[in-house]
Amino acid sequence: MSTLPIVLFIVWAIVQSGVLRISDTTGLVAGMLIALIVGMLFVKGDWTTYANTIFDGMTQRVAATAIVAWLWAGMFAETIQTGGFVSGLVWAADVFNVGPALFPAVVFILAGLLATGIGTGYGTTVAFTTLVFPAGVVLGASPELLFGAILSGAAFGDNLAPVSDTTIVSAVTQESDIGGVVASRFKYAIIAAVLAFIGYLIAGSMMSGESVSQSAQSLFVANSNPLGLVHLVSMFVVIITAVLGRHIIEAISWGLIVAVVLNLLLGLASLSDMLVFQVSEQFGLAQSLSGLPFIELVAPAETGVSGSIYSGAAGFFPLAILVLLIVAGSRIMIRGGGFDAIQDWLLNTVATSVRRAETVMVLVTATANAMITINTAAEIAVAPYIARLGEKFNINGYRRANILDANTTALGYIFPWAGGVLVGYAQIQNLPGQFDWFTRSMVVEPIDVWPLVFHGWLLFGVFIVAALTGFGLEYVSDRESTEVTRV
Repeated sequence: MSTLPIVLFIVWAIVQSGVLRISDTTGLVAGMLIALIVGMLFVKGDWTTYANTIFDGMTQRVAATAIVAWLWAGMFAETIQTGGFVSGLVWAADVFNVGPALFPAVVFILAGLLATGIGTGYGTTVAFTTLVFPAGVVLGASPELLFGAILSGAAFGDNLAPVSDTTIVSAVTQESDIGGVVASRFKYAIIAAVLAFIGYLIAGSMMSGESVSQSAQSLFVANSNPLGLVHLVSMFVVIITAVLGRHIIEAISWGLIVAVVLNLLLGLASLSDMLVFQVSEQFGLAQSLSGLPFIELVAPAETGVSGSIYSGAAGFFPLAILVLLIVAGSRIMIRGGGFDAIQDWLLNTVATSVRRAETVMVLVTATANAMITINTAAEIAVAPYIARLGEKFNINGYRRANILDANTTALGYIFPWAGGVLVGYAQIQNLPGQFDWFTRSMVVEPIDVWPLVFHGWLLFGVFIVAALTGFGLEYVSDRESTEVTRV
């Protein structure tokens, strides 16, 4: 019965995201709250112990560490997007005369590059479906294949980025340092990426796009800005600093500082684009403050704080609460004996060897993410199982973290009800209202794109093969991972 809160939450997530097609993190928060309340009704003995267990779970270091890193990553991601990094990528594609057959493959690489740098596949999906997707449609690329390439790139970067929430969670929960995890997972990610790139090259030459008027093609050049590519420097600062073993907060902070300085020096974004206080015009000192670059006078009902730094952090608030509650539910399951019961069944019945144990780990993580559409939430929920199962067979923390992250990340951008898919679909739905030439027939439905997320499927396949053959398998004695404090 101690598994009841988590089970109820999974059912809620399936109904909300899979049946009703509602991708709303706040809705999942409500589901987890209700699940915890229902679980309390089945407590044997003192309810105070149950309530205290919720607090114990929510104060676990794994959740707090991930949340703090998300806030930093969110600020960094929004700031380089505000600086026009995606516009720089579009400019590069134009300069190199990328045609409709090659465009999806190139978009896969560019989306992967952006996601690796900013650490958010969702943010990458939003940026690319807003700007790069209509540009590709104008060129004549297949909308379905183009959307699939964007999702594949987002999955690639989300899996590999040192500042990604999934990377952070997978490393912390498996007691491994982020730099070592990123370095060790590259071999898996690159195999899937190369095969996916080839797949998009082949499919791009076979799948035709929509017919678009000649005048509309000016959008491609109009939205390009070569200066945006300067934020490759910001990205490399974060990536190199993290891989060299510096604290992840330090790495992102340096990247954010570089991004802000570049935006201001090159005129890519103003200070108010990154941080602005919206002051009521009726405020007594309003006129004297209006000359400051970070002050904006607004109507009394519109006061607040805005800019990329604020919105980048604020975007993670609902997910942060959700993760705390899921960790609390997992703690109840552990203390109530449900976890031990499931673990004993898996160990004694299914995972009776290293190969079978790793196969179970792959399938469990994939199944969890197929049901829980927010990939980080799914990763948090299943992480304790992966840790205990891997420790039973002395599997190295890097290997466990890679299995956990790759499969929760990959499937988070595949299924029609997955958060990564729905966030991109929401942006594409708005395009007919933004461009006269963009018709409803060009809108890609989530049900049409899932077979075309090549990298997601291939990454899942790589780990199935790795589990069955032992490719990349490392035991604890092969490489110690004791530097979790670096996180």
